Amino acid sequence: MTTTLLRTAGELRARTRTGRRAVVMTMGALHEGHATLIRTARGIAGPDGEVVVTVFVNPLQFGRGEDLDRYPRTLDADLALAGQSGADVVFAPAVDEVYPGGEPQVRITAGPMGERLEGSSRPGHFDGMLTVVAKLLHLTRPDVALYGQKDAQQLALIRRMVRDLNFGVEIVGVPTVREEDGLALSSRNRYLSAAERRTALALSGALFAGQDRHAAQEALRARAREVPATRARAEALSAIGESRAAADAHAVATAVPGGPAAVRAAARQVLDEAARLEPPLALDYLALVDPSDFTEIGDDFTGDAVLAVAARVGATRLIDNVPLTFTSFGAAS
Repeated sequence: MTTTLLRTAGELRARTRTGRRAVVMTMGALHEGHATLIRTARGIAGPDGEVVVTVFVNPLQFGRGEDLDRYPRTLDADLALAGQSGADVVFAPAVDEVYPGGEPQVRITAGPMGERLEGSSRPGHFDGMLTVVAKLLHLTRPDVALYGQKDAQQLALIRRMVRDLNFGVEIVGVPTVREEDGLALSSRNRYLSAAERRTALALSGALFAGQDRHAAQEALRARAREVPATRARAEALSAIGESRAAADAHAVATAVPGGPAAVRAAARQVLDEAARLEPPLALDYLALVDPSDFTEIGDDFTGDAVLAVAARVGATRLIDNVPLTFTSFGAAS
């Protein structure tokens, strides 16, 4: 389809709107993860709606010593991929179009959630991110905006901002897209050498190890729930040789350490091994958090959680995460 490139807010305002407008915000260097976001937006907007992709490398999100200057800028390729994926418009403003008076004096503050994990490692990052997201939401005026779940803390903060400040827009999270080897798609993957990429696979490997440990625990818990500790049931199981299996299921499902502690331990083992590789993985954080506020969960936690990791391989910093759901031992199956 034909995709229109717009450079100014005035051009975007002058465009005739039809149907729902869905917006995908990017910093360019588009890849299949972005394409998935755009295709999802196309499905939400429908044939009568409009999909707008923003391409803007936001200087407020980059701290001192980060990769603002070398961040890839590939607008021609971005325009082609956006069109192939179903975008009607690519809005690619210059810095002085978004910040006409220079760096804004009034900014969005991310609050306590923005000081944890990524916020602790990159002070001010989330304030800059929320400020540009707020501006782009005002400039594009979408009905719905889509963001990738790979940036889980960013997504949570955008949802919180929209709710707290009464933005009239629906926020949709789209699952992480991975390469065949498991590495989460990122514009920064292109910085990795072949050896660095092999080490970087430990991020997804650690998450999958934690996810597998969690799945095994939940399966054992479900098994234990099916075997009530009654004399009649025990005798019946014994008659068919299942009593040991039932006992083992109950013991493993309720063992300590278990639950969140066991998930963290399984992921940590993979990361510790990667720290001894060449080149080594330098861990920034491994966290198992409540997605509502990104605080660490306790061993008695039940509900949705996020297992998140950030690390450096060479000069490249990468992040990744997987969602998990913890049930209580006594919950109904």
